[in-house]
Amino acid sequence: MIATLYDLVLDGMEDGGLRQWRDDLLRPLEGRVLEIGAGTGLNLSHYTSAVSELVLIEPDAQMRAGLLDRARSCRARQIRLHPGFIEDFDHKPGSFDAVVFTLVLCTVPDPRAMLEHAYNALAPDGKLIFLEHVGAHPESSRRMWQDRIEPIWKLCAGNCHLTRETEDTILAAGFDIIEIERESMRKALPFLRPSIRGVAIKG
Repeated sequence: MIATLYDLVLDGMEDGGLRQWRDDLLRPLEGRVLEIGAGTGLNLSHYTSAVSELVLIEPDAQMRAGLLDRARSCRARQIRLHPGFIEDFDHKPGSFDAVVFTLVLCTVPDPRAMLEHAYNALAPDGKLIFLEHVGAHPESSRRMWQDRIEPIWKLCAGNCHLTRETEDTILAAGFDIIEIERESMRKALPFLRPSIRGVAIKG
């Protein structure tokens, strides 16, 4: 049910610009790429054959059904699916050229721990790619509504938090942000619109 609703909710947002944002971030990637929380595979059409290996981590069985279907048309040269969590994914530290998070850090219990796993997985010159909705400015009326709605929203939307300060969490995990865009996600529900996207490297 969550997987079906996930694609329905994102459909208008994809047309409103989210699809282009994904493409801008993911098309340049090369080498070994790790995507954490791959969901139903909405990123897969944006990877090119320059990706020698794409490892997809997705613990939710319903999400994986869509992911497997979309993986058939992905142009990455090799694709592997890990049906568990990053915590139990066996990999050599520093072995990935890029780690990707898109609309994931809002849902995990401990986003800093997740980012620290990403830091460990990245090669010294590797890149963290992020696209996340975040909390609005603390003094804004939108943030007031996010604060009010979040307790109910989390229960209905797979533990999705509306008020996370993801930019600060990326920095606290040891990354340096080298590119960042802060923009409203068009066609999203008003309390989901504040977003950040960009690239970070190991600090």
